Amino acid sequence: MKSQELKAQGLQKKYAVTVETAEFENKVDAKIEQIAKNTKIPGFRPGKAPKEMLKQKYRASVLGEAIDEIINENVDKIIKDNKLRPAMQPNVKLDKFEDGKDISFEVTVELMPEIKLGDFSKIKVEKLTADVPEEEIKKALDYIAQARRETVKIEDAAHKSAKGETVVIDFTGSVDGKEFNGGKGKDYHLELGSNTFIPGFEDQLIGVKAGDKVDVKVKFPENYHAKDLAGKDAVFAVEVKEIHQAKEVVFDDEFAKSVGAKDLATLKEDIKKRISNDYENASKLKLKRELLDKLDELYTFDVPTGLTDIEFKNISEQYQQAKKQNQLDEHEKNTPEEELMDEYKKIATRRVKLGLLLSEVGEEAKIQITSEDINAAIMKEAQKYPGQEKVVFDYYLKNKQAVEALKAPVMEEKLIDYVLSKTEIVEKKVSVEELYNFEEK
Repeated sequence: MKSQELKAQGLQKKYAVTVETAEFENKVDAKIEQIAKNTKIPGFRPGKAPKEMLKQKYRASVLGEAIDEIINENVDKIIKDNKLRPAMQPNVKLDKFEDGKDISFEVTVELMPEIKLGDFSKIKVEKLTADVPEEEIKKALDYIAQARRETVKIEDAAHKSAKGETVVIDFTGSVDGKEFNGGKGKDYHLELGSNTFIPGFEDQLIGVKAGDKVDVKVKFPENYHAKDLAGKDAVFAVEVKEIHQAKEVVFDDEFAKSVGAKDLATLKEDIKKRISNDYENASKLKLKRELLDKLDELYTFDVPTGLTDIEFKNISEQYQQAKKQNQLDEHEKNTPEEELMDEYKKIATRRVKLGLLLSEVGEEAKIQITSEDINAAIMKEAQKYPGQEKVVFDYYLKNKQAVEALKAPVMEEKLIDYVLSKTEIVEKKVSVEELYNFEEK
């Protein structure tokens, strides 16, 4: 093999390679001999058939495999001899293949950038913290009460329904005079103001009495999950059977015991801890973002275009999928697609850049994922589904792919925590609103 380095451009290196006919023919002969050892040819003992006969019979079938092997071997040699660190699979362009002539091809290798890590202790980041307001604990208590509340029937026949009360109804929905699947309900308990039905439905049942029959006219949202109903006008024939009101809840020790707490003070403390954990998660998220912003500003190096192209492709495919399913956010809806694609290219470059930087941190600090890290991640995931922890554990126990999918975010978290441990962190007390303000700068 003869290789010549061509003009380098950024992180890309190009090599022109020539493999002499003799070298290639040796590879082809070796392939044919391998076949001959394992193939019985009539009239000859295994491995004793004439070479020319074997070539005539098998040469054409091994050419492709021989070319692939000779290219791969020579690409590996270029990488090893030149001590290259490819960012991804090298690109090979075969100029032309003519039987009996030297093989020429061009190899393009995109390299990993050289990253020199600085002193992270010089980085100063701000950690936002917030106290749990009493009204948040009260809201949580109200939410628990709402989820467990009981209602009682209002016996006054003249009583008119009001927002917050529950109507017990039978209903039948139709579009253009025809009933549709899923449009019927019997003895359905609907809380007025809960916004659980189609917009406008509940409003038309405020002020009704038990025994009333009402035609509720609504329009299905354009993004309604049932495509055949999306955007269409509908009429629901509704019969109001009963009106209920919620029983008043008294927040005392008995209430606390009904939800499994020792007493009201313990219940409030448990709620405060849960809210504090939520605040801490929001705080960590903002701290992580600030650190990544600062790393992005402090480090400048070339990013492999091949990796950026892959990341951009992933982002743009997610965008197209969200567009098809009518799930774009307001910014995406109100921004021309060409501008969005420019934004996504910058995001892709940033992601790859920070990924390479953190990877370098991991190599230098010799950070690895342990089984304890994975178990902790599964435990954290299970905690998101109270009462169904066993289902989550079983899922990961039986699904190796799901466990593998955890490794990347777990490693990223470990790397960021490592960098944060080296930085100067200054705590700042803020309001809950500021803590949860995640608007992009």
